[in-house]
Amino acid sequence: MQFRNIYYSLKPFIPRRLQIYLRRKYVFRRRCETAGTWPIDARAAKAPESWQGWPDGKRFALVLTHDADTAKGHDRSLELMKLESRLGFRSSFNFVPRRYEVSPRVRQELEAQGFEVGVHGLYHDGKYFESKEIFSERAVEINRYIRDWGAAGFRSPSMLHNLEWMHELDIEYDSSTFDTDPFEPQPDGAGTIFPFWLSGGREGKGYVELPYTLPQDFTLFILMRETTLDIWKEKLDWIAGQGGMALILTHPDYMCFDGSPQAREEYPARYYEEMLSYIRQKYDGQYWNVLPRQLAAFWREHYGNT
Repeated sequence: MQFRNIYYSLKPFIPRRLQIYLRRKYVFRRRCETAGTWPIDARAAKAPESWQGWPDGKRFALVLTHDADTAKGHDRSLELMKLESRLGFRSSFNFVPRRYEVSPRVRQELEAQGFEVGVHGLYHDGKYFESKEIFSERAVEINRYIRDWGAAGFRSPSMLHNLEWMHELDIEYDSSTFDTDPFEPQPDGAGTIFPFWLSGGREGKGYVELPYTLPQDFTLFILMRETTLDIWKEKLDWIAGQGGMALILTHPDYMCFDGSPQAREEYPARYYEEMLSYIRQKYDGQYWNVLPRQLAAFWREHYGNT
């Protein structure tokens, strides 16, 4: 914890190119060390108690989520929305309201087309959990954006989390964890490819946790410099075989849409498009493509006391 706090204090003064270089070195070392639990940790396949399956007999749940970490990601959101709409998918977009201006028009257009909007913290500074006092102060402002936007969910920047403290947020779900991801600043995985309920201590009080279960696009295509979809496909096929939740986290910030040469921290948007096409073609009729708030409502109704 102390090392992480020092890193985030120094991060604004470290050149971005050096940040990426150091993270790549770290990722390649950790990848060798965790080969037995990433990208698949077989222990995460255990289904919840009293598990009855997904609605309409679907084989697995598919949840598409996006974090717009910067203004560039925010400005590309509608283009990503159109890409998904063409292929018949719906997703959620999480915005950082104090890092850049979040356009009401963008939020309204997303919701009008059947997409979801969530809150991705206030800033992207990694300081949320340095102390309970800091978190509580920020929770007041986060709740204001949740209320003003009519949002149901939250995701913490950099996937930092304290699931007990998050009961201060007025949310139906959180998505700040993962089944397995040893490359994150706080690498303690939730160890499951299913949602789970976090009770707030009173009857009916609590929220649903939705861990992401496929590797992040930034990890694969920017840090690892992967040029194929093999890891995504392998993990998706495994989740489908286990009947779990395939929750994907991508960033429009890093997607190059116009076919021009990619910048240093970009990858072709066609990678994501090809992944969606793969899902649609291989698993047609077998997946439940659901918005996070809809999945949270389903889980609360059926498994909210477990």
